[in-house]
Amino acid sequence: MVAASDAFRVEVSGGTLIISPVGDINSLSGELLEEAAAMMSGLIEAHESPMLVIDLSGVPSCSSLFMSFLLRCHKAVKNRGGEMVLCAASKMLLELFALTRLDTVWAVYETRAQALDAVDG
Repeated sequence: MVAASDAFRVEVSGGTLIISPVGDINSLSGELLEEAAAMMSGLIEAHESPMLVIDLSGVPSCSSLFMSFLLRCHKAVKNRGGEMVLCAASKMLLELFALTRLDTVWAVYETRAQALDAVDG
């Protein structure tokens, strides 16, 4: 069984957290994503005014469970006065964000470098 810590790669660049899903995110259970959201919230709370980049390069599509995970990360960042952006979203994810109007909540950048420049600059 996959652990929450195995489902996401977490990196730090300057003061910015970078979270990258690993493997098939849609195969993760709601319980595992809940555990992962709690783990990410803890990491976010450890940073003053955290900046968060979620790299979606390995995510061709996503379930409502993963959308809920993204929203929980967003809320944790906003509660600490930070900002969350997304990068490397597939065409399908971009369409989903537009359809749900989440593209008005999160900036989505083509590359990780652009996302890091946006939150660091």
